[in-house]
Amino acid sequence: MPLIILTGYPSSGKTYRATQLQNYLTAQISNLPSSSPNSSLRVHLISDHTLAISRTVYNLSTKTQHERSNNASEKDARATIYAAVKRVLSDKDIVILDGANYIKGWRYQLYCEAKAVRTTHCVVHVGTAVEKARSVNEERSAKVESEVKEEDLPYEKECWENLVFRYEEPNAFARWDSPLFTVVWEDEQPPCEAIWESLVGSENGKKVVRPNQATVLKAPSSEDYLYELDKSTQTILNKILEWAKDHPGEGGGEVDVGEAAEELIVELPANPIGLPALQRLRRQFISLNRRDAVSVKRIKESFVGYLNDAFESP
Repeated sequence: MPLIILTGYPSSGKTYRATQLQNYLTAQISNLPSSSPNSSLRVHLISDHTLAISRTVYNLSTKTQHERSNNASEKDARATIYAAVKRVLSDKDIVILDGANYIKGWRYQLYCEAKAVRTTHCVVHVGTAVEKARSVNEERSAKVESEVKEEDLPYEKECWENLVFRYEEPNAFARWDSPLFTVVWEDEQPPCEAIWESLVGSENGKKVVRPNQATVLKAPSSEDYLYELDKSTQTILNKILEWAKDHPGEGGGEVDVGEAAEELIVELPANPIGLPALQRLRRQFISLNRRDAVSVKRIKESFVGYLNDAFESP
């Protein structure tokens, strides 16, 4: 069922808002009649704290040069969170993801996961001002650690400033950030009723989410289709590589990859393109057409068009 992604600056009150949402949703579900299809929904709250992920993973100042360059500790933390969300996300569960979720690419990945299981999703932006969130973190730093809960521990100053600097605010016009609900510091409650209506709908039925065309598997057009898809695309790649071998370091050429009287021209980019990039494009094309097959006769033509479009892109 729905995935609710909280996002906001560190120390902005996301955990408090997540708990409010959890309490509201639990009460809302318990008040539904047993005949309602939504009465069996379960609510899960997932956060760094529930997964025992320390806040030190976000502190790049303590990491080596290599760790800082690829944010290895953060990537491991996100992998743990992603696995936890994927494990419980279903048509019978509401998942509240509490965390900074400050990278739009990460929110897009979560959106795709919700879309893949045909469930609704929304983003709740805890829109606390930077100055207020900073003062909250400073107040927490002044307290003795033994007197506060683990989830109320402060971020180190440099780590806090770095997370704020890297924060990518949600955009209501982006499909992965929509629908977007904003709650500010002064609000007593998040817009719980609006969130419920947007994600769950009336008590008489659940909202239906239609998957993207690209995620729906379609039957291949013939038994030998996948073989022909693999063979034809590899043949075209081989001809491009032969041309590149005869024209080392050159770019912007035209390669005729057609058979006999068939004229199929691949227009190479101005900069020389290597084998890894060509293989990546081939894998993408095969993946797309395994799901939504073109006819066997049009495989080469379609692949050439796909390559030319990719090479024209900036």
